[in-house]
Amino acid sequence: MISSAFWLGKRVFVTGHTGFKGAWLSLMLSRLNARATGYALEPPTRPNLFSLADVADHIDDVRGDVRDLETLTASMQSVGPEIVIHMAAQPLVRESYADPVGTYATNVMGTVNVLEAARQTESVRLVLVITTDKCYENRDWVWGYRETDALGGHDPYSNSKACAELVTSAYRDSFFRAKKNVRIISARAGNVIGGGDFAADRILPDALRAFVAGRALKVRNPKAVRPWQHVLEPLAGYLQLVEKAMTAPPERTADFDGGFNFGPGPASEQSVESLLTHFIAAWGLDAEWEKDGDDHPHEAHLLRLDTAKARETLGWTPLLDFEQTTQWTAHWYRAFVENADVLETTLRQVDRYLGQRVRLTSPFTDATKDMEHDERRNVAG
Repeated sequence: MISSAFWLGKRVFVTGHTGFKGAWLSLMLSRLNARATGYALEPPTRPNLFSLADVADHIDDVRGDVRDLETLTASMQSVGPEIVIHMAAQPLVRESYADPVGTYATNVMGTVNVLEAARQTESVRLVLVITTDKCYENRDWVWGYRETDALGGHDPYSNSKACAELVTSAYRDSFFRAKKNVRIISARAGNVIGGGDFAADRILPDALRAFVAGRALKVRNPKAVRPWQHVLEPLAGYLQLVEKAMTAPPERTADFDGGFNFGPGPASEQSVESLLTHFIAAWGLDAEWEKDGDDHPHEAHLLRLDTAKARETLGWTPLLDFEQTTQWTAHWYRAFVENADVLETTLRQVDRYLGQRVRLTSPFTDATKDMEHDERRNVAG
């Protein structure tokens, strides 16, 4: 489902490669033998996956701010990429309340600048803008949001990502529609978990810090339901989307307009409480959580995505179920806590996952069990 031949030698410009998802994507592109260049600020947390896994050794590493149009354009033009994947963002809801101006500057004007730089770079054939499932106007519906549903966002982060979607659409229609050989696409995914995320105010990084410190994790909204998925799932979807869009015949161009949702199956739409129960079981050590009674900013109670468009257009479906997702994540963090080689731990998961994506079009079977056995043995030393 992902062609190694397509990605071999492809020039890819990735913004935000020092972040959690960006670091995983950088290693995936390296494994596919793409010629990737990353453009980003310093890693946003300490510790961080980018440094722990020596990701700079696997991608051309450039420091820069997407709010700086001149530097961004010069960097992009010096690379001459065919593909631009825009992931740089201020990704935290609570931080957006603390710094709404900075959040809008990065998430909205940063997207404007990436698209403008791409417009001035003749080599670019596709731009993929990554936003979030929170870009929809959330009405706590029991059914999943479709790509045609209204955009919105209660908090500055969610709203800024809805704005980024509107910017992407406007640039597509105003500047790129006439360029028949350039495609502008967006992708929406959220509630991604996986090893290497150390951000504040995210449930599993907060759990890691609490468990290592020997204290109970305080949980704001344990009954909130989210579509949990492993970080490799939407990243693989992004790669499939890029590949399909760039190789599609001209008469299918319209199939790739607009956004694409990437989310798990219904069985992975679980409450925060369920996520913690599975994570603690896979963690294998004593750990507990308790309800946090303090006041907190608004959060949606229910959020689901409809991924029919990705299934029908790309043939994309998730490979990992909810239990496997939490196991992979817990095993990574256990390996980190026990001072295992982070790059080796991460690449093992990348290689296992990509191996199945490249060779198979059906979910894991015996290969998953073998991988889980190997990882438990690796974590145990």
